[in-house]
Amino acid sequence: MPDISALDLQLRALMSSTLGISEDRVAAFNAETLLFGALPELDSMAVASLLTELEDHFGITVEDEDLDGTLFENYGNLLAYLIGKKSNK
Repeated sequence: MPDISALDLQLRALMSSTLGISEDRVAAFNAETLLFGALPELDSMAVASLLTELEDHFGITVEDEDLDGTLFENYGNLLAYLIGKKSNK
C-alpha cells in the first residue's frame, strides 16, 4: 500500500511546479477542488504536460482508456487515480 500522505504531497508539489500555481494555493486543494475547466492554468496543453510529469515522477503509465472526463474533474479523483496506479505496481 502506498503512503497516501506522501503521494498527496508529491502530487501537490508536481502540480505547483508544472502548472505554475503557488504552493499555498495548491495546499488549499481538497478532494472536491475542481480542476479541468475550473483552473485556468489547467488547459488541454497543461493536461498533456501534467500527464508526462505524473508518468515520469511516479513511474506509472497513464493508459488512453484512463483519460475520461472524471480523471481531471477534481483533485480527489486525480489523487485516487494515482493511489490506484501505485497500489497496482
